[in-house]
Amino acid sequence: MLTRTTSTPTPAPAPARAGRVQAPLVSRLGVLLVMAICTVYFLAPLWWLFVGATKQQGQFVGGSPMWFENFQPAGNIRELLTYRDGIFLRWVVNSIGYTVGAAALGTLVAGMCGYALAKYRFPGRELLFNVVLGGVLVPATALALPLFLMFSKVHAANTFWSVFLPSIVNPFGVYLARIYATASVPEDLLEAARIDGSGEIRTFFTVSARLMLPAFVTVFLFHFVAVWNNFLLPLIMLGNEKLFPVTLGLYTWNSQVDQRPELRGLVLVGAFVSLVPMILAFLFLQRFWRGGLGTGALK
Repeated sequence: MLTRTTSTPTPAPAPARAGRVQAPLVSRLGVLLVMAICTVYFLAPLWWLFVGATKQQGQFVGGSPMWFENFQPAGNIRELLTYRDGIFLRWVVNSIGYTVGAAALGTLVAGMCGYALAKYRFPGRELLFNVVLGGVLVPATALALPLFLMFSKVHAANTFWSVFLPSIVNPFGVYLARIYATASVPEDLLEAARIDGSGEIRTFFTVSARLMLPAFVTVFLFHFVAVWNNFLLPLIMLGNEKLFPVTLGLYTWNSQVDQRPELRGLVLVGAFVSLVPMILAFLFLQRFWRGGLGTGALK
């Protein structure tokens, strides 16, 4: 005689599943909270600078530091650009000359050096690369005084070239270019270009440079920001204020605030205006950056 066995249904592990679902939710909320705190931390000074750049002279100290009181950015910018026959505008032009030229040439030199270290085998290659890595570790402050003495011996101090030429050198760009060239430029593609009769320089500019475009953009952005914010080298090299970059010019104004209180507003407005070129450079170049990262992900 057959007997029917009845099995009691096992309850579904609802609490464990709920715990597994709840844990990622808590971790996401934690990550979002940390990102929100970091965002506020980084944007709060920029907001304070923007608010301060729109105030009148007597409202910088006594008014609310984080909110508008008398919104007049156009008048403050006009006063900044016309002060002392537009000396601030000359400083901005100097900074653009130092930065764009040095960043462009520095990116090209760093890219070619990194490409050569990655794709060519020659005696002393690793030793040379180690020297470049050593240059990354040396702070710029340690090189400012020796550079001043060198340019003084050739009577080139207090000139445009005393700031421009040292700014071209970028050891970190060489390191980054070598790493990216090793990973993104296939040897077979270079051999095919050589078989077709392409020279090394032509192969670099027509084949390798296109593959290394994200690295070039990254090096250019880092180099642009570093040269634009450079302060110590112009401070040591330059004595003529007509050659000052915007960072050194604003520093000289800020050092005179106690004797000339009207400069406080000009320093705030000038600091805010000096951020515009870096923001524009990033907004213009980020599409090449993101496009290169997406291409690398597909590979």
